[in-house]
Amino acid sequence: MSEPQNMPSLSEAQMEIMNIVWDQPEITLGEIWRELHDKRSIARNTIQTLLSRLVDKGWLTYRAEGKIFHYRAAVPRQPTMKHVVNRLVETAFNGSAEGLVMALLEGQQLDEDEVERIRTLIENAKRSSR
Repeated sequence: MSEPQNMPSLSEAQMEIMNIVWDQPEITLGEIWRELHDKRSIARNTIQTLLSRLVDKGWLTYRAEGKIFHYRAAVPRQPTMKHVVNRLVETAFNGSAEGLVMALLEGQQLDEDEVERIRTLIENAKRSSR
């Protein structure tokens, strides 16, 4: 599989499709369309165009079975998410992870379980950085 830092960037719509593809070992245009169409009105042709671009960019691979194409991610989700977040921190928050966290938490109502999970994540990050 490819590394995300070596790949062309993804548009918001392409990232949405990648999130669907990452949840399945293989998926077809029709399956992607049904999942997206449940959320909003979107044409199958639009999804086909996005899939073709993702293949051209190297984010997806496919195998043809007659007229049906079965798509698979060519890049794993976890390193991609890490790369996307790192790019966001660098560009939008001038390298400040604190800025990102503050922007995420500002105005949010967190329940006690969420607060505790965040505390645990921070404690684990502190321990691993020592």
